[in-house]
Amino acid sequence: MSDHFDLIVIGAGPGGEKGAAQAAYFGKRVCIIERAPKPGGAAVNTGTIPSKTLRETALYFSGLRQRGLYGVDLRVKHDITISDFMFRERAVVEASWSLIDENLKRHHVTVVQGSAKVVGPKTVEVTRFGKDVREITGDAILVATGSHPQQPKGVAVDGTIIVDSDSLLTLQKIPGRMVVIGGGVIGCEYACIFAALGVKVTIVNSKARLLAHLDAEVGEALRRQITARLGISVQVDVEVTEIAVEGEHARVNLSDVSSIYSDVVLFSAGRVGNTEGLGLEELGVKCNQRGYVQVDKNYRTAVPSIYAAGDVIGFPALASTAMEQARVAVCHAFDLRYKQQVSPVLPYGVWTIPEIATVGETEDALITKGVAYEVGRSSYRINPRGQILGDTDGFLKLLFDPDDQRVLGVSIVGEGACELVHLAASVMTFGGTIDYFIQGVFNFPALSDAYKYAAYDGLQALARRRARIPGLPSTGEQRAVKT
Repeated sequence: MSDHFDLIVIGAGPGGEKGAAQAAYFGKRVCIIERAPKPGGAAVNTGTIPSKTLRETALYFSGLRQRGLYGVDLRVKHDITISDFMFRERAVVEASWSLIDENLKRHHVTVVQGSAKVVGPKTVEVTRFGKDVREITGDAILVATGSHPQQPKGVAVDGTIIVDSDSLLTLQKIPGRMVVIGGGVIGCEYACIFAALGVKVTIVNSKARLLAHLDAEVGEALRRQITARLGISVQVDVEVTEIAVEGEHARVNLSDVSSIYSDVVLFSAGRVGNTEGLGLEELGVKCNQRGYVQVDKNYRTAVPSIYAAGDVIGFPALASTAMEQARVAVCHAFDLRYKQQVSPVLPYGVWTIPEIATVGETEDALITKGVAYEVGRSSYRINPRGQILGDTDGFLKLLFDPDDQRVLGVSIVGEGACELVHLAASVMTFGGTIDYFIQGVFNFPALSDAYKYAAYDGLQALARRRARIPGLPSTGEQRAVKT
């Protein structure tokens, strides 16, 4: 078989798989190169799917969803083992491998295992131990190699005491104490998972709040709930000055001169693009200091025949956006009049305990931009479904334009948040207003009914404010002016 293809894809993660399938769907001859023994990238093997599966496992073993619901307070089984904990995770990962293989075979995509190096604008060399170097050419190249955890300074990740989000999954036993360095998505998700299993967890975050890129009210709600519900200790606005291994434990020194001792330290303070050794910069492809490939709106690099998509290009670094970016890149590469751009409305989910999901603007962003807005809120406490589920701390926060009532952003904290957010995303995609929630009919009892009452709340707040002083700007307008 000839080693020339229409498209060469480097990396079989979500972006690589979907980009390859998209091109093959339109009759292109595609080759996908993956250096790992199994496909799926970090999303399947070390990140998205494993962490979300482990979350469900932790909720099951801990009985957190049932605590207080039926007048009982369940606890983690005292004899739970790491095998108990990881069984479901391995089953789901293996199922994902099979589904990816089926998809690539169905689209007749050629799969080559080995390490890739781009040696020309249309040429890739593949190296595999014990095999001759194989040269593959293609009319276009899509780089979808993902990212890896940034490593701590002054101490090595050993997979036992000092771990990152990759090596965490290889722990041989559940620790008694854990320090999580970093208050971002990955750090907060794993902190909640292990705390649910009875681990004494401390989060150390250099920023002033958890999940700093989300709405401030959301970050504070998460801090409050994980402290009260899971017993997690949260230290913010403090730097780690040293991490040291002492025997079978670790010592973490902080900038406030305090120290924390732990059985395991999870270092989760950012990621780096997987571009080292790919040969991209030698060809003129530009990468930043964190190894992220620089691309244009069509995901094309400075070399016209080379495209990049997914985590390797940086923010937002989501599996969902990686798939869409790759599809857009492939359509542009072959002038396919199918998918021309990634939707500007991107739902964002965080599988902490409780779940968090957002879409669109936050209050801070609107204030910075000087955009007027109004706020409507609804609590799970007044929602019958929330009462049935035992989640009375959840809430939905709705931001909208005070003039035309167009939805500007939504943040949700609580059970089902990562599913509920798509309703807001759909309304926003079509430029919809909160009138959709007012006029719509929702199943009863259902958590989605919270949208209706958040819309009512926002309209009432707007009406009260304008009734008191005719012509008075909304809260959002006042804040924007003050800022």
